[in-house]
Amino acid sequence: MPSYLERVYWWAYVHPRAVQTFERGWLVNAILFGNYARLSDAAIKDLTEPSGQGQAMPNRTLQVACVYGNLTARLQQALAPQAQLDVLDILPVQLENLGRKLPPSEQLRLLHGDSSALPAANASYEQVLMFFLLHEQPEAVRRASLAEGLRVLKPGGKLVIVDYHRPAAWHPLRPLMRLVFKWLEPFAMDLWRHEVTSFLPAQDPPLKVEKHLYFGGLYQKLVIRR
Repeated sequence: MPSYLERVYWWAYVHPRAVQTFERGWLVNAILFGNYARLSDAAIKDLTEPSGQGQAMPNRTLQVACVYGNLTARLQQALAPQAQLDVLDILPVQLENLGRKLPPSEQLRLLHGDSSALPAANASYEQVLMFFLLHEQPEAVRRASLAEGLRVLKPGGKLVIVDYHRPAAWHPLRPLMRLVFKWLEPFAMDLWRHEVTSFLPAQDPPLKVEKHLYFGGLYQKLVIRR
């Protein structure tokens, strides 16, 4: 386990009681000021494509880090018949928690591993999802995670990122979020000071980036295509 994770986030992810506390849909939604479903919908929309039965997730998708709430369950339900969803996390307690929430399926794999050194071959996934992961990582780890996410993408694949963003100057929650980040999320201000794209490795040809803001700019979604 990385030392920063145990030192900074023991209360949210590492301790078994943390899992018991935060694995509540209403609490996750409250932490995101009622935006959990909206942000989950936005991510799922970009990970699915039209199929004979509506929208479905095709081929191979990697979710980097477990997520409290029902996001992964919804992704599993959206899988096309031959599609595969892999979920990777560095914490066994998080993988165990997620496994209890999801029905067993040959289309789903829970993998123990590090986002900054993914146990996957180059160009092995069509899609990669990072949902509120980057703000929890020191810069060096964040850069490595993004580089790894791009490495395992196939040509033409997409990296979908949902995370914090610097809100508009008028946003009433801006002072509160500064305090939250100062005391509980010491790496999150990086995403206020810098664009996520500034942490990406140089690519040739250049990456294609789509950016959308939500809730007065407090949250962002990026779709990065190779």
